[in-house]
Amino acid sequence: MQVDIHSHILPGIDDGCENAAESVALLQRLEALGLAKFYFTPHIFQDVYPNTAETIADAFHRLHQEEVGQLAAGYAAEYMVDTAFDQQLAKEPRHLLCLPGGHVLIEMSYMEESKLIEKVAFDLQMEGYIPILAHPERYIYYHRDHKKIERFQDIGCLLQLNLLSLMGYYGRNERRVAKYLLEQGMIDLVGTDVHHERHVRALEVGTQREDIRAYFKHCEIMNEELFSGVTT
Repeated sequence: MQVDIHSHILPGIDDGCENAAESVALLQRLEALGLAKFYFTPHIFQDVYPNTAETIADAFHRLHQEEVGQLAAGYAAEYMVDTAFDQQLAKEPRHLLCLPGGHVLIEMSYMEESKLIEKVAFDLQMEGYIPILAHPERYIYYHRDHKKIERFQDIGCLLQLNLLSLMGYYGRNERRVAKYLLEQGMIDLVGTDVHHERHVRALEVGTQREDIRAYFKHCEIMNEELFSGVTT
């Protein structure tokens, strides 16, 4: 994994980095772990982080002024699947911030499944996008019902795992589900989902403590295949 497709490192626009100096410091530490490119994905969540293409582009260009070189490959968004996003998709389907190749990163509340999730996944595909469900291992309502996660594959979604889940950062249940999904060959993409220094420190400690590569032997991780050769 040389390409990170999920992070909150852009400065000052969501619950991630507060300023460009913090962003640069985290990028340098992640580069030391072997990451070479980043596609930044700030939250778009109307009730909490009402970001727009303009606010995200502005943050990306502010970071670029810090001479981060080829690390900053591009930006997209992590969309909360709610009524506001469903309405945006219906009214302005061509205005989404997506990863290269028309890949759109979506998420839900960790506590309650969105009633719109399958509709949104279908509508995205009807508009020519490829939906990526972010961190399925973190949704507590799937911890005892893995068939519901399999359902996302059946309806055309890619699944993206957080490295921090595998390292136990979020808890034992999240780690257990992450390992199960990997053992079943269900994970397509991996992301750091880094927000702040504590996340980077956990990755540094985790990679020193354990070689996690064996967990991925049943999966074809597509980070580099899909996103290493393009910039936006």
